[in-house]
Amino acid sequence: MNTRIVLVGAGSAMFGLGALGDIFKSEKLAGSTVVLHDINPTALERVAGYARQVIVEKELPYQLEATTSRREALEGADFIFISIEVGDRYALWEQDWQIPLQYGIPQVYGENGGPGGLFHSLRIIPPILEICGDIQTLCPEAYVFNLSNPLSRICHAVHRQYPELKIVGLCHEIASLPKHLPRLLETPLSNLSFQAGGLNHFSILTEIHYRDTGADAYPDVRERAPEYFAPLPERGLFQLILERFGYLPITTDSHFGEYIHWAQEVADHEGILDFYTNYKQSCLAPEMPPLKRLAQGTSEAEHWNLVPIMESIVADEPLEELAVNVPNAGFIKALPAQMIVEIPAVIDSDGVHGVTLENYPLGFAGLLQNQVAVHELTTEAVLTGSREVALQALLVDPVVNSVQAAEETLDTILRRQARYLDYIH
Repeated sequence: MNTRIVLVGAGSAMFGLGALGDIFKSEKLAGSTVVLHDINPTALERVAGYARQVIVEKELPYQLEATTSRREALEGADFIFISIEVGDRYALWEQDWQIPLQYGIPQVYGENGGPGGLFHSLRIIPPILEICGDIQTLCPEAYVFNLSNPLSRICHAVHRQYPELKIVGLCHEIASLPKHLPRLLETPLSNLSFQAGGLNHFSILTEIHYRDTGADAYPDVRERAPEYFAPLPERGLFQLILERFGYLPITTDSHFGEYIHWAQEVADHEGILDFYTNYKQSCLAPEMPPLKRLAQGTSEAEHWNLVPIMESIVADEPLEELAVNVPNAGFIKALPAQMIVEIPAVIDSDGVHGVTLENYPLGFAGLLQNQVAVHELTTEAVLTGSREVALQALLVDPVVNSVQAAEETLDTILRRQARYLDYIH
């Protein structure tokens, strides 16, 4: 097999070594060339060195290349996976989160939605558009999978700028359902058929049935879920959505609360703070030994199904994927075509085929609709470099509660993050 797989951002040990570990376990991808690309030559060579060692010691049927030249990496690519960040991830993330709070904007988190999601987007979308511009020139037929956040806004901007690219956003958040549903319903996962969808980090379980009887399992979910989830952290907003809207969120208060204007009132703030602290500590803690990470591959918490997706395409073996992020082609009828929606999909040699979510609940669809203009204006602000459009993106965001606070927050961020946002005028 002469498949060329490119990992952009491969200098990250977590992403680079984890993805390589998954790929090296695949028999169906044997013979492929895996290309590692990163702008940090030291980190890149470190990952490449461990990968070469394993290939030689285990006589693996893979070719490996490593280069800091993006164009060299992308030439002839079949699959491209993008996982990058800009600058000091945590220092900037904390600015995105804390500065709006300082001016009185009640956002509960600061990564994907709300003001923090806008500022994160303004930094990371431009370099990803540069990557995709090279893909458009060098390998326009390649499948492009974005793993970076804010996933929805990134994919929206790429689709707007390069509508012919086959870009798909992948997120591991959906893994909460296979983890919790069998325990909640006291039945094997194999006995459950379910679908979920919405926007990335803002999605709900839309339907669930028992396979053995065909019966609707949602009445049991609604009855049992409040008690089951009560002891778990970050479930204040989660429980309210379940109670008031009647549908189970697939993620917790930190991510979900970024999109809802009344989240501040009901979210589990201590749980959110603990989650961020623990997540940051785990990421910055001494790394797992590199060879162990290569042997393990991606952990359950990080798993994006990269290898099964590639295998299904190259081997034409249909795969049912629980969640992909793609342009809305009527998959959620309450949202416009240009939105990037998170939905189930079937994947085969012809690519990624979204599954329509019929009868999407009207109430929750209303919350999703609040994000349409936010996404549109975020993309417009990136493409035009307009401060006024960036301000409009804040002012249409349901989390923003003050014109003055929005202006002061934006100006403070533009000053403090000028190194990354000097194109905004």
